[in-house]
Amino acid sequence: MALYMLYEAASGYSLFLAHGLDEIGQNTEAVRGSVSDMNRFGKVVQLVAFHPFESALDALNQCNSVSEGAMTDELRNFLELNLPKVKGVKKPKFSLGVSDHKIGSHIFEVTKIPCESNEFIHELLRGVRLHFDRFIKDLKPGDLEKAQLGLGHSYSRAKVKFNVNRVDNMVIQAISLLDTLDKDVNSFSMRFREWYSWHFPELVKIVNDNYLFAKVAKFIEDKSKLSEDNLPELTEVLGDEDKAKEVIEAAKASMGQDLNPVDMINIQMFAQRVMELAEYRKNIHEYLIEKMNGIAPNLAALIGEIVGARLISHAGSLTNLAKCPSSTLQILGAEKALFRALKTRGNTPKYGLIFHSSFIGRASARNKGRMARYLANKCSIATRIDCFAENGTNVFGEKLREQVEERLDFYDKGVAPRKNIDVMKSAMKSKKKKSKSEAAEEEDKSTVTTNGDGAEPKSEKKKKKKEKRKLDDDSNGVAAIEVEEDVAEKKKKKKSKTESVDGGEADGEVKKKKKKNKD
Repeated sequence: MALYMLYEAASGYSLFLAHGLDEIGQNTEAVRGSVSDMNRFGKVVQLVAFHPFESALDALNQCNSVSEGAMTDELRNFLELNLPKVKGVKKPKFSLGVSDHKIGSHIFEVTKIPCESNEFIHELLRGVRLHFDRFIKDLKPGDLEKAQLGLGHSYSRAKVKFNVNRVDNMVIQAISLLDTLDKDVNSFSMRFREWYSWHFPELVKIVNDNYLFAKVAKFIEDKSKLSEDNLPELTEVLGDEDKAKEVIEAAKASMGQDLNPVDMINIQMFAQRVMELAEYRKNIHEYLIEKMNGIAPNLAALIGEIVGARLISHAGSLTNLAKCPSSTLQILGAEKALFRALKTRGNTPKYGLIFHSSFIGRASARNKGRMARYLANKCSIATRIDCFAENGTNVFGEKLREQVEERLDFYDKGVAPRKNIDVMKSAMKSKKKKSKSEAAEEEDKSTVTTNGDGAEPKSEKKKKKKEKRKLDDDSNGVAAIEVEEDVAEKKKKKKSKTESVDGGEADGEVKKKKKKNKD
């Protein structure tokens, strides 16, 4: 059986024919040692056809298709033109060696050309790659290296390209920084509390919050200078007048030691650093919430911004998290416990990072595992919608959150939840309504009619049109009522006429009868 080999170079597609394989050996080890010798390898492997790429853009498109395991029309025409024709009934007397089994399976599905990919083929293709410049005679020295370098740069650049507004790497960095800041703020605050307590130890029991403690200490500075005159300002800092009075009373009877001016300056500088760090931590938290609502709005609406960001960070990216099945997402973050349970043949963990969600805490101890499994299922759906949907919206996340709430009620009270198909239909309807309302708002903002005095938006025009229609309807209604009244009056007149006519005829008949009786 003849063996053809497809080699995708940076400059084009090439097709090689391997014949007389006994000369270099049938096994992989023999081929591995023989490919370095061009005289021996060139007798066995010969170039059949070469199809150069038209441009650098064409090379990039072909490279992207091959890396994804898809056969382009150009590659199909090249193979059908240079390979023996495959008849439908008879088994082909040749096979095509490819480097990747994915593209091999696609070629076989479309063209019915038998493909194979194994270590033997890989070693032969390695020899082709090593001596490729000798097979193509028209190549100048350095042309192949330039083509490889240019294609490598453009391919890497295309892979790195992404939507700037949906960069999950920013979420990963932000949540890592937030964790670090939490540790640093806590350690610095404890150090500051211990340091300032040498001067004013009673303040620790009155003010418990770390940020507020640093703020009050920076305001007080020297406790001996604190008096009743500072009560309004201290109340503004603390936000509680009773606490402010308690601080002033404690300062009068404090057992702390006095500090020299240099130590007090250092304490005040450290207090300022702690306050700035706490404020920066707050800003990072707001930034993380904003980024999560832009990158994964459904996941954020379902499970919260912080827990969702931790899941994305642990998985490596939003795409990796979307690829995870719900069973993996359920125990994401509990890998040590899982492998320990597998090793000791104990019980596997029920939840990982999703344990920090409020839904798991609200579930009873008996239903925590069920709730974790159900929540992981909904998180997997929300993540895939966020990853692969073109337009970001949190409608599906809100509906999935409603489903989780219904599941909690089902476990606690036995109330039957809605079906998935009904929830998704309602989500699609609300999404369409939301998109229509957003489009109408954008039109109102963009289309502004300019008059002599100023601009009048389209919404006001619509209101005026509605008012005119109402007025027209009212006038039409009044006219219709008048017409109806006229018609009614005419009918009454007709009735009165007919009655008078009937009355006259009856009087005439009575008179005639009287005359006859007289006669």
